[in-house]
Amino acid sequence: MEKVKELLQLDKEAEETVSRLTIHPHRVGYERSFYNDFGLRGIRVDKVEPGFVSCTFKVPPRLTDKNGNLATGAIANIVDEVGGSAVFVIGVPMKVSVDMSISFLGAAKLGDELEITSKALGERGGYAGTLVHIRNKATGELIAEGRHSLYGNESSKLLFGNQSSKL
Repeated sequence: MEKVKELLQLDKEAEETVSRLTIHPHRVGYERSFYNDFGLRGIRVDKVEPGFVSCTFKVPPRLTDKNGNLATGAIANIVDEVGGSAVFVIGVPMKVSVDMSISFLGAAKLGDELEITSKALGERGGYAGTLVHIRNKATGELIAEGRHSLYGNESSKLLFGNQSSKL
């Protein structure tokens, strides 16, 4: 347990940097959050078709680990967000992630340009699956492959608050 605590603690420099961050509150549903700005800023959507999304992303310093590689948490975030976008339908609430499996196959360095593709694998009821590939655009090396499962049921009170159930 002590090893985990030590790993998660910030050093003095990082602590000071975090304390200087200004995080303004946002109006839910109307404005982007700090999370969106920090984790997703810089992703460029190149192509959208039913069940398919292709994006480009240049690895920024804010998402790298101590070795200068794209952090595994940032990769998981990309799989989650771009994977979910392949099954998003306008006018229908976004499905929520229920499972992700990610194979980390290579490393993306600071400044590398990545190609991110997400393909819908299928849908049954409210359940959907996607496959996400993250590749180095220059070399073609596969950095990560993610399988992403999502669920959304318009009649669920759990997902959509006080709306009445359609069951």
